[in-house]
Amino acid sequence: MRRIYNIILAVALCVAVGCAKDDEAVVSPADKPFVEGELLVKFTADVVDVIEQRGLATRGNVTRSGVISVDEVLDVVGAYALERLFPVDDDTEERTRESGLHQWYIVRFDAQHSAESVAASLSALGEVQRVDLNRKIKRAYNRRAKPLSEQYMRYLSATRVGSAVNDPMYGLQWYLNNDGTMFTSGDVVKSIAGADIRAEGAWERSMGDESVIVAVLDEGIFINHPDLKSNIWVNEDEIFDSERDNDGNGYKGDYNGYNFAAKQGAITWNDVNDYGHGTHVAGTIAAQNNNGLGIASIAGGDAERGGVKIMVCQLFAGAMSADAIAVARAIKYAADNGAVILQCSWGYISGAADEVEWGVGYDTEEEWLAGSPLEKESLDYFIHNAGSPNGPIEGGIAVYAAGNEWAPQSSYPGAAEENIAVAATAADFTPAVYTNYGPGTNISAPGGDQDYYYEYYDADHARGELGCILSTLPYHVSPSGYGFMEGTSMATPQVSGVLALAISYAAEQRRHFKASELMELMEQTATPIDEYMTGKKSYYRYIADMGMVRPMTIDLSAYRGKMGAGQVNAAALLAAIDGGGVEMQFPNIYIALDGELVVAASQYFLQGETLTYTVSIADESVATCDVEGAKLLFRGVKCGSTRCTITSSNGSEQSFNITVREGASSNGWL
Repeated sequence: MRRIYNIILAVALCVAVGCAKDDEAVVSPADKPFVEGELLVKFTADVVDVIEQRGLATRGNVTRSGVISVDEVLDVVGAYALERLFPVDDDTEERTRESGLHQWYIVRFDAQHSAESVAASLSALGEVQRVDLNRKIKRAYNRRAKPLSEQYMRYLSATRVGSAVNDPMYGLQWYLNNDGTMFTSGDVVKSIAGADIRAEGAWERSMGDESVIVAVLDEGIFINHPDLKSNIWVNEDEIFDSERDNDGNGYKGDYNGYNFAAKQGAITWNDVNDYGHGTHVAGTIAAQNNNGLGIASIAGGDAERGGVKIMVCQLFAGAMSADAIAVARAIKYAADNGAVILQCSWGYISGAADEVEWGVGYDTEEEWLAGSPLEKESLDYFIHNAGSPNGPIEGGIAVYAAGNEWAPQSSYPGAAEENIAVAATAADFTPAVYTNYGPGTNISAPGGDQDYYYEYYDADHARGELGCILSTLPYHVSPSGYGFMEGTSMATPQVSGVLALAISYAAEQRRHFKASELMELMEQTATPIDEYMTGKKSYYRYIADMGMVRPMTIDLSAYRGKMGAGQVNAAALLAAIDGGGVEMQFPNIYIALDGELVVAASQYFLQGETLTYTVSIADESVATCDVEGAKLLFRGVKCGSTRCTITSSNGSEQSFNITVREGASSNGWL
């Protein structure tokens, strides 16, 4: 069975989706599905005002709110800590408060009182808007990825032939370029030319832009992997390995992201209990292309120019599991630090899954909203605050796996209306035998199908291995640094990577889209696959607890019209970027009196990096501007407004307003 993470609720064992074939996870009856002695509470604005007036929001070791009715309950349950859930970041505090996320607090109390009973007591108070159990999130798989041998890697490097990229393992990446010849045996053909994501056609337009950031919420990522390290996001305002919060965003030492499991800036990936899942996902999106090494990726740039950047939002570290607090903080962190894609190869059990085999999951969006209110509000924050009205994308896109329970309904959160849920396909457009499908599913992508390709093996590859997804891995998982996994976990980064590539192309073409517009374009340009949903599909299912392989079949007609809009098509999506959206315009700017603001003019002019610029300000008694290459330094001289025009060396120009005012907080980079 393909299980990755158990997201366990008070009423249900919820399983996040996976990749490699795994043995059944065992959860003992004594295991609690949530953290005892801890609740996540959203107080009313009035209660928060009292807490903040007393200076409690930013002080440690606070035990009471200062509101009598609330404190009476806290007294009874022996509460010993009251902590604001999201740390204060001056740069984003205004929008945090507008969203209401500042009202969420962690309440810690004597664990002899059950979390359910304390939740009931707090929920009865008028001063409390919502109460959420702090759900545990555990890994539930114990079979590792299938490593690519070092010997075979050397063979590939020595025998590679010409292709779109010079990465030696590209020939094994059928999901990027499928010529239809890989899975044939006599009269049996299990691959179709073009049953891929059409990467090569997309690369004719873009191979990825360094300004685009994808947040990967997963295990830690091997940030020093030779094929990944150039595309790992760097927080330029932080110091590597620092134990201080140098940039004031509330997280110490978050140089490449943050380890939300261990509550530290240092990212980890090489514990014996780390399986390389996050590294595998990251490689699919942004391993460096054309470096003569390893694999190609969807949006990894090339040897001359870097690709999209991977922000590490680590939810698991060795034997440490994550919880609802870590997930919520990671989602908000991604939005506040520049990510525009939220890559989540996990989700709850589908509500349509077999309850005996899988447990009970969310069946409707209303159930998910009621059961995971903090997660929902965090996602809303990301969706509405990521990106920029002045950049290629306004708003964020959250991409989730549909699930691996063979269920006729996607799992949540992916199934929620504003998110994307990804189903998995094989190399012939047929649904992977494990994939969820049906309501809530938005799009499909190659995820591998080891059971389907069971009869394909040789001296270098285990049964069905080549039918899986090849990507990067840490060395303790695969000495070669590469290996195979499968699942909707592997299909999901295909979609995240294609969306990141589309945003890259929009940035390069100076086109602006709303996130919802780009999601709609992705579905409109998908490759139709319903014609392949006919007849029976035969495969071999490995039954872990019986130690046997059993021949099985599925009826493909059951999947017709239920695999989302079709298979994601990178080439068609990037073609639709041309002429789509609106032209990016130089924004009106606001400067503090006696303050400064630096703007990169090149990002608002097509091929702007190759141009020079002149600036004309109507009233230089209000503001001035110094030009250094493509960098414009504006200074606020006196309060007021004036008009400004920028003219590029190719003759194009843009005009905008400058406003100088006291107390403006716009100093820095726009």
